[in-house]
Amino acid sequence: MTLHEPLIRVPLVDDRTLEILARRRSVESPRRRGWVVRRMLLLADLVGLSFAFVVAEAIFNPASSGELLRDTALFLLALPSWVIGAKVGRLYDGDEERTDHSTVDELVAVFNLITLGTWVSFVALHVMRVGTLPVGKLVLFWALSIAGIVMTRAAARGYCRRQIEYLQNTIIVGAGDVGHLVARKMLQHKEYGINIVGFVDASPRAPKSGLEHIPLLGALDDLTALVALFDVERVVFAFSNDSHIDMLRLIRELKDQNVQVDIVPRLFEVIGPNVGVHHVEGMALIGLPALGLSRSSKLLKRIVDLSFATFGLIALSPLLLAIAVAVRRSSPGPVFFKQVRMGEGDRPFEMLKFRTMVVEAEDMKADLLYFNKHRGADARMFKMANDPRITRIGRLLRRYSLDELPQLYNVLRGEMSMVGPRPLILDEDRFVRAWARERLSLKPGVTGPWQVLGASEIPFEEMVKLDYLYVTGWSLVNDLKLVLRTIPAIFRSRSAY
Repeated sequence: MTLHEPLIRVPLVDDRTLEILARRRSVESPRRRGWVVRRMLLLADLVGLSFAFVVAEAIFNPASSGELLRDTALFLLALPSWVIGAKVGRLYDGDEERTDHSTVDELVAVFNLITLGTWVSFVALHVMRVGTLPVGKLVLFWALSIAGIVMTRAAARGYCRRQIEYLQNTIIVGAGDVGHLVARKMLQHKEYGINIVGFVDASPRAPKSGLEHIPLLGALDDLTALVALFDVERVVFAFSNDSHIDMLRLIRELKDQNVQVDIVPRLFEVIGPNVGVHHVEGMALIGLPALGLSRSSKLLKRIVDLSFATFGLIALSPLLLAIAVAVRRSSPGPVFFKQVRMGEGDRPFEMLKFRTMVVEAEDMKADLLYFNKHRGADARMFKMANDPRITRIGRLLRRYSLDELPQLYNVLRGEMSMVGPRPLILDEDRFVRAWARERLSLKPGVTGPWQVLGASEIPFEEMVKLDYLYVTGWSLVNDLKLVLRTIPAIFRSRSAY
């Protein structure tokens, strides 16, 4: 194998890559992510369905051994059809193909599959006259199956992500600005399970800060050999100066080698995660929806906001009271911290939070600017690790984002939404210009893309782009997904400063 000079002069791989290769070469049939995840998800589905069946039987057939034996036999006979339905619905393949796949992304598919399967079973039993199935038992099994499968799948993924087999050896084609951006984003999210082996590029740029440890492995001509050498499972094409024909040839070769290929699209800056793909005589077109929500969409979003906020304030009232007492006793000063933020349509509003800092925090800020974790253009946002202004109870509240709970009142008042762009202070908002101000066409959110994807770890410019993409690609389903993904993001808490 002939490789370019950088491959000889630069250390090839880090210890993690060597560990992965050693594990795979120590067994006759190496186990990769797909092998592990598919089996664990299959087990999760069987456990979830069995849980629903056992509970339903215990409630509706507590003493009838004859009916229990019959129902158990029918359930076991039906299990393969559930598994086949999940396979047809691609509920076992997403983790191997997508970097950011999660159980939340499968909620609609699981709901549809369980609903269809439950009613098919009901009709089949009625037609074959095998027995009667009470509607209450059917509804209970349906609800418990959905809840059980979602929980067991989440647990299965949590287990898989702790295994070394979950890591995918990945090469990034293109060591320019876009390639470096892809690498930084992948490194920031350990849950993606991506092990970056290195870059491939004949004309690389100097690595950005934090990426110096990722080696340059060679040029595009070396890619096929590098994939075999390092047992690579995923290749990301992130722009390069190589010829279009050569890249097409290599992509086809990689597909033949059973390698997952990801392509960063041109104009990726305006392409969000919810874009539609349609076709013109087999040519894929990415559709970007027009900016702006219809009146019905805004009304629906407002109804959902009011429902969540009202329920949240009532259900969490004991917790809110306990936090208020703790804040009051922990340090002198008010319970709430009020700050003017920029809202929808460039209208400022006063946002509420539980106070987590000492009263004189703003006066101390000038003396702490040197410790701002954001540098250069991103210094417009002030974030500091181990900020001395934060009180002891405040650190705990920030750790789990409990200081944000009073914003439910802002939602009730119509100043904020449950999900939306990040509410910026006025000093930060003045740096948002031109097209980026469209982020204010929706109300700021208690949570949003920035909260799920990294909060203060995300540079200012990228945060603004995320908000713009959220606004231009809004959907209620996406809002619900962001709410559900906020919970694990809080407990991962990469950036609770």
